Amino acid sequence: MLPVNEGWQHRGRTMSTQRPAFGAAMYVMTVFTLGSYFTFAAVQGDYGVFRRVQIDAEAGVLAAERDRLALELDVLKNKTRRLSDDFLDIDLLDQQARDVLGLIRADEIVIR
Repeated sequence: MLPVNEGWQHRGRTMSTQRPAFGAAMYVMTVFTLGSYFTFAAVQGDYGVFRRVQIDAEAGVLAAERDRLALELDVLKNKTRRLSDDFLDIDLLDQQARDVLGLIRADEIVIR
């Protein structure tokens, strides 16, 4: 009978009869599991690629809204300045009185 560690010969070559060690299989499985986890986290996690794309898209939407609000603020500042005590625009005052208060002159006709 052959000892277990020496293997057997087949056509002049020595072949081993031992299986890979259980520890080696566990090592490969652990490395694969950790690699899979870190790959998933890099793509799908809180700081992953998909989250970065989502944040960039939200930043673009918020920048567009910021620009729109800045224009609206400029318009309101202009109207406020034109209706102030220092600089009174009579045409704007007349327009605002008509729109807000519904005022008309005596010689005008309103059609609704």
